[in-house]
Amino acid sequence: MPMKNLIRTTTAKVTIGFVLGAGAVGGVATASGTFSNSVASACVDSKTNAIYANPTGSCPKGRSSITLGSPAGSIAGVVQKVSPSVVTVNVTSSLGSGTGSGVIYQTSATQTYIITNNHVIESAVTTGTIEVEMDNGEIVPATIVGRDSAYDLAVIKISKGNQPTITVGNSSTLNIGDQVIAFGSPLGLDHTVTSGIVSSLNRPVTTGTTGAESYVDAIQTDAAINPGNSGGALTDAQGNLVGINSAIASLGSSSLSQSGSIGVGFSIPISETQRVIDEIIKNGKATRPFLGVTFDQTYTGKGARIQTISTGEAAQKAGIVAGSIITKIDNVRVTDLVSAIVRIRSYSPGDKASITLTVPTGASKTITVTFGSASTN
Repeated sequence: MPMKNLIRTTTAKVTIGFVLGAGAVGGVATASGTFSNSVASACVDSKTNAIYANPTGSCPKGRSSITLGSPAGSIAGVVQKVSPSVVTVNVTSSLGSGTGSGVIYQTSATQTYIITNNHVIESAVTTGTIEVEMDNGEIVPATIVGRDSAYDLAVIKISKGNQPTITVGNSSTLNIGDQVIAFGSPLGLDHTVTSGIVSSLNRPVTTGTTGAESYVDAIQTDAAINPGNSGGALTDAQGNLVGINSAIASLGSSSLSQSGSIGVGFSIPISETQRVIDEIIKNGKATRPFLGVTFDQTYTGKGARIQTISTGEAAQKAGIVAGSIITKIDNVRVTDLVSAIVRIRSYSPGDKASITLTVPTGASKTITVTFGSASTN
């Protein structure tokens, strides 16, 4: 199955494609090495809890030894921690077969919920089968719990309990330059691990086809992400889940093609993912924040110009008027309608945001908006 490749970003003349792979070819690939300064030995005072350097490797009486930093201290240690919670997702349908990845998120005695991308499993929604290959090689049938094309997320379920779940981190604390690790099954190569850094944050990325777009306020990374990595985990240096790998950039044309990593990959932040996933598990579907505006798609200036305002919705309640141009949301610059939509969808229904606009008179105005709620598709 070719990788979908009909996308754009708002900041670069590159093609953004889903990272859904075709046909397993077997084999294992892992990265090796250590994180710089990831572990330090120290002594903690039993009375004051003050921490002291431990250059000798032993602590005096009244102080106990502790380890600071990554508990593993190496990529290999993080891989050992995370790999059991990463699976391969194999999909067969009338449209063909494909391979993606998934992350074990929640488990009970009898069933287990797995996060993946909507585009990994959407061909099997009406007809087809989904199978999950566990870390130990066991293959288990899976069913779709729910999906959300607006965020390119899906939850599948297997009737097998007590599985190792991933530790969820906090993507909002990431900084550019932080070390990250990508897990998944690129090109059908299960148990593949690559490492890199956070290259950028809040990168507006859209994927999908016209009328069925996914909008991602993405983490950009140079960790190699390839077709088949979709739905896999992006973790921090401690092995905590910070993103779901979703798309890659390529220098190819906009026609369908099977492209590989050029060091520009995108993950959906867990801070955006977790709410959607929890709602899907609970209700079979999710909600999204709703501003109650449509944007002028013909506008070519900086920012996103509002074309219409929905009666009784968040924008009207806050006093926003048609013709206003959104230039910032919570001090994050808005360059066009895509970056506006992506930024809005990074919030939850009921959240407040400070929106800076150029009103029709030309004046600049900042308004606090409380987002409404709408069902996602």
